[in-house]
Amino acid sequence: MEDLQNRVTQHFLQSITTKQAALTSLPAGIVQGAAKISACLQQGGKILSCGNGGSAGDAQHFSSEMLNRFETERRALPAIALTTDTSTLTSIANDYCYERVFARQIEALGQAGDVLLAITTSGHSPSVVAAITSAQQQGMQVLALTGKDGGKVAKQLSADDLELRVPAQSTARIQEVHLLIIHCLCDLVDYTYLT
Repeated sequence: MEDLQNRVTQHFLQSITTKQAALTSLPAGIVQGAAKISACLQQGGKILSCGNGGSAGDAQHFSSEMLNRFETERRALPAIALTTDTSTLTSIANDYCYERVFARQIEALGQAGDVLLAITTSGHSPSVVAAITSAQQQGMQVLALTGKDGGKVAKQLSADDLELRVPAQSTARIQEVHLLIIHCLCDLVDYTYLT
């Protein structure tokens, strides 16, 4: 039992250490990211979000906070998680390939001035890389949440895009900070709309 409690304690300590490292490197970027999202929304645009696995859950989490509300009452804000429509996802994967599941949706739904929130812990997810390419072709800005060394995503971003890279190697720790970043973005967007 003590060994199991020690394992849990180590998870907490590693999470704290990762968040402290992120605290020194990410706040200014988070403010920039929230400004991109707010400007997009104020100009009548929308936020599209994507990711795989736990990052898909994060994409949906962000979208739900925009569409409904975060912690304060405000009007509903336009956001679409590209991870939720199983008929669309499976038809694209079947007729084309899995790599195109987000990119194809962006071709249909993305417009110049919209923002893509692209979430990948490794920066190497082929479907997220393809989504970014599609978003850039549509004239969208990209806000990428990554980890590790940023992977392929870091190399494909343009000067108008923004990467928020968690300074960690562990997928679990990166995901924990991604959720905190999402909550910060939601809070700053709400603050922008309410002041």
